[in-house]
Order: sequence, then C-alpha cells, then structure tokens
Amino acid sequence: MIFKSYSEAIEFLYNKAPMFSRIGKAAYKNNLDNTLKLNKYFNYPYKNYKCIHIAGTNGKGSVSHTLAAILIEAGYKTGLYTSPHIKDFRERIKINGINIDEIYIIDFLNKHYKIIEEIEPSFFEITTLMAFEYFKDQQVDIAVIETGLGGRLDSTNIINPILSIITNIGWDHSDLLGDTLQKIAYEKAGIIKKNVPIIIGESQNEVAEVFINKAKQENSDIVFADKHYKVEKFFITQNQLIQLDIKKNNQTILQGIKFHLIGYYQTKNIPAILQAVEYLNKIGYNIQETNIYRAFKNVVSLTQFNGRWQILQLKPQVICDIGHNKPALEQNIAQLLQIKKGNLIFVLGFMKDKDLNSIFPLLPKHSYYIFTEANIPRSMKARELFEFSKSYKLNAEYIENPKVALHKAISISKKSDIIYIGGSTFIVAEIL
Repeated sequence: MIFKSYSEAIEFLYNKAPMFSRIGKAAYKNNLDNTLKLNKYFNYPYKNYKCIHIAGTNGKGSVSHTLAAILIEAGYKTGLYTSPHIKDFRERIKINGINIDEIYIIDFLNKHYKIIEEIEPSFFEITTLMAFEYFKDQQVDIAVIETGLGGRLDSTNIINPILSIITNIGWDHSDLLGDTLQKIAYEKAGIIKKNVPIIIGESQNEVAEVFINKAKQENSDIVFADKHYKVEKFFITQNQLIQLDIKKNNQTILQGIKFHLIGYYQTKNIPAILQAVEYLNKIGYNIQETNIYRAFKNVVSLTQFNGRWQILQLKPQVICDIGHNKPALEQNIAQLLQIKKGNLIFVLGFMKDKDLNSIFPLLPKHSYYIFTEANIPRSMKARELFEFSKSYKLNAEYIENPKVALHKAISISKKSDIIYIGGSTFIVAEIL
C-alpha cells in the first residue's frame, strides 16, 4: 500500500492498529513481544541518543514537557515523546517543541508497511518505534520519553535511559495494572533499570518500599525528590502565571520563579523536575539557573503543551484540564473551590473504565453539571452519566456534543462564574 497523504496515513494508523485510547482494554498487550520484534527490525534506534524515562499516575506529562523545555533552553536538541495527543497525532512526537513532519509519517508507513502488516502491532507499539526512529534520523542530543500506561510492560520500556523518574502512584487503570496501590507501583517500578538512577517525585508511605526494593535489586541509586525540594508560597499572577519560591534542604534556591502551568497540583511535580536537573548537571550537562527560569515561564510555547489547567476565556472563566482520575480531580476541585467567586459549572465526560463511585463523591453539591461524551467507542454515554448522577443528587443535565454542552454552560453563566471542562482527555480535545 502507498499512502499519498497525511490523512490517509493517519487513518491507517487509527484503524489498522488497536488503539487503547479509542477501544480501551482490548488494545492493551500484556507482553513486549511485538515491541521487541520491531526494535530488532529498526536496529535499536534509541541507542543513538541519551534518554530520560518518565512514568507515574499523574504529572508525568507535565514533568516530561517541563524537563524538555529546560533542556531546549540549555541548548540541547531535545526529542519529546508523550501521549495521548489533544488535537493532532503529531503532538506525540516533537523535537525542540516542533511536531514530527507529516511527510516523515507518510514515508515511515510506506517504507515499513510490510513489517506492520506482518507483526500487526498496536497503535502505541508502532508509534513508539516511529518516535525512536525519528529521533535517531534527526540526531537529537537527548530524548524525554513518557510511558503510555504502566511501565513494566509499556512499549517504551525497551530503552536504557540515563535517568528514570516516577512521579507518583494513584488509582488509575486498576483493571490492568492491579487492584492495590502496591501492585500499581510494581508495574510503574518496572522502568527502574540496572545501575540507572531513579527519582521518585512524591514520597508515599504505602508504596515507598516497592521502589526501594526494586532499586536495590537493580543496584540503582534512588532519591525521593520531595524530601529535598519544597515549593514555598505560591500565587497566580495577573497575567496567569503561578509564582513560586522553591527551597532545597530548607534553603531558598529559586525565588519568584514564574511557571506557565498554573494548576496547584504542579507544585507536586516541581521537586522531580529540579532533582532531575541536579542529576543531569552532575553527569556533565550544562543547565544554568536562567535556563530553569525561562523554561518554567515559557514551557507552553517551548513545547506546545496544552490541556493542563488551560484558561480558554475570562468572564466567565473557562478552564479545561485533562486530569481524569480520582487524585487529579481531587486536586482540581480543591483549586476550583479555592478560587471561585461565583458559581461553578462543570462540563464533564468520562471513559467507560473509570470508577465513578470514587469520583462522584468529590463533586461539589452546590454546582451545576452538564454531562457530555467524546466521539469515541470508549466514552461513556452522556445520558448514562446523567442517570448515574441522580443517586448523588446533583443538579444536572446532559448534552451529547461537548461543544454544544460548553455553549450551554456559557449561556447560563454569569461573568463571576467558573466553567470547568474535564473528566477525560477526549472531552478537552473536542472542545479545543
């Protein structure tokens, strides 16, 4: 088959390869067989550059993008592989914040069509090798690689990085990763490699031993970043940046640093980012304090990072965030309740595999809800969400189309109200 256009190539990728984000559990592989075959076929492309590997339940996207921004600011040609995308597939694979070329994708699929037909990899398996091959061909200095789901059996876990990072552990995808936090941590700990240092972003008593034991087994130095780095006072500036003071071992090291990612939950990601910078400088990288200040302030423009506490308009304030599990929504709702001056209106949609019984108790009663659905098979129907909400006595309605739902939310709001869009990456994607 010869693909003549980007739309043809992407259509093939979406339809030929099972895609977890669209169909869920049926696309998940519990082995690395296909990835290892593809890796051999492509002759281990990631061996041509240094890698940083990042896993975790929440925050791994923010940590990945911010670290990439810092490396770009420090003058390194930086590859970035993340998932899922918001608008365009090409967002997953970037170099210095610029999306992979459409022509490269077309040529890649035309050139390697035979092996794809033969192995029948999942969407994520073939996408991962495409990213690794692209970074090799473009001769990056370093690549920041975010896991897709889990860690141990994730397609990205074939790399041998110079540094591994696990942000935190929370309840998400427990049907695939395990029904206890320890089991989920075990899967994430699978990215810890022999003699490769591991940074844990958040100290969590329930799972710390899992990481300590795995690090010991692999002879890897382990550090819990939040035991050294602390975010002190922070506030949101008039031009929508979060301003912070950061301490290391109780000494202020970065004062008045401005961060473009303004969700309060970002304060939990910063220790891992700075611990990583400390390690990179220790092994010979040259990252200056000015690079950190500039990267934090410009992370969105440097890496084209969207969908994280993104403010779409003011009066009423419309905020979207792709946080879709209990820990993420808990933090987002706490922030909404802290900043609200008027009423809260939620435009929410969820995937079928979400544990709604753990999420719905978080939703504030004195708010208005418009339930909606993304245009993918995995999405829970808006009407089902509306019916489910009745047992929680929420003031709600449902509108299938997310854009129509947002239009309705704006039409019933006052200038002092806040409209929050979320529950799923795909709801945010359709709004954006």
